[in-house]
Amino acid sequence: MTSKERFLASVRRQPTDRTPVWVMRQAGRYLPEYRALKEKYSFTEMVKSPELATEVTLQPLQRFPLDAAIIFSDILIIPEALGQPYHFKDGGGIAMDYLLDSMEKIDALDTSRIEEKLAYLPAALRMTRNEIGDEKALLGFGGSPWTLAAYMTEGGSLKDLSALKSLYYSEPATFEKLMGKITSAVIDLFKMKIAAGVDALQIFDSAGAFCPSAHYHDMSLKWIKQIIDSLPADFPVIIFAKGMAHQRDALVNTGASVLSIDWTIDLPSYYDTLPDHVAVQGNLDPLILSSSADVVRTETTRLLDAMQGRHGHILNLGHGILPSAKPENMQVLCETIANF
Repeated sequence: MTSKERFLASVRRQPTDRTPVWVMRQAGRYLPEYRALKEKYSFTEMVKSPELATEVTLQPLQRFPLDAAIIFSDILIIPEALGQPYHFKDGGGIAMDYLLDSMEKIDALDTSRIEEKLAYLPAALRMTRNEIGDEKALLGFGGSPWTLAAYMTEGGSLKDLSALKSLYYSEPATFEKLMGKITSAVIDLFKMKIAAGVDALQIFDSAGAFCPSAHYHDMSLKWIKQIIDSLPADFPVIIFAKGMAHQRDALVNTGASVLSIDWTIDLPSYYDTLPDHVAVQGNLDPLILSSSADVVRTETTRLLDAMQGRHGHILNLGHGILPSAKPENMQVLCETIANF
């Protein structure tokens, strides 16, 4: 079995060969080769250059035997394509170029020509596919409409989402208009990625935990379901809903193929409650990669032992890789998986 075949079999909860499927979040500040590029180019320059995005995408694969490439990009390319650019502040953190704080600004968001505005992305995907061939899977991703709206109305890094939640409670028609525009743009983005050759898509609902339980469907999940319903039948979609694993049934009802689970959840027992067609991804604590080799071996083996015999597990971190992660610990992680 190739890495790509193992990955797709795991997504569909089918038996694979003995080697566990291993996928990692995209390259970041822990790799020295990424930091070297970052000294020459800004983050947004790398995202918008197909050549640079491909180079960064391939960096982890050139070091580690991963089963998939995750295209280097950012969820905020959607607000930018709608007319609300973003940038990274000198002291760190994300900032939107302006705050989405009026009906006039929401009306001005332009959902036309998304494919044209984001043409650099399919170009990067095709370049990456040309480099990896059909041996490894190729993944794309995007933000959930709720999470994107949170950044757009907060103006940058997320705080309490008071503006977006007030919009939902007090101005439902305006909320629906905003979410409809974002959802339409994400659908265009995902269809474009599928046409460019991705094997699966991941939706990050990173702001999901800001939703009251009773309103999670209307605030976020119904928009995610619209996206999944618009895609080809049975196309693999992974949902990462930060802090919302307890909404298991609602997450399953979106039509997702895989639920990506953070490290606070006991993965084997969670897996055992899912329908037979839904796989899991996760869920090592990212901090172990900042610790020692022994900790990496112990925690990775613990998870592999616990999930042994359960088809449909993509081994991953329970959240994004930290800047403090040690590349040598990543190597230990890969060796532990390969030798399991």
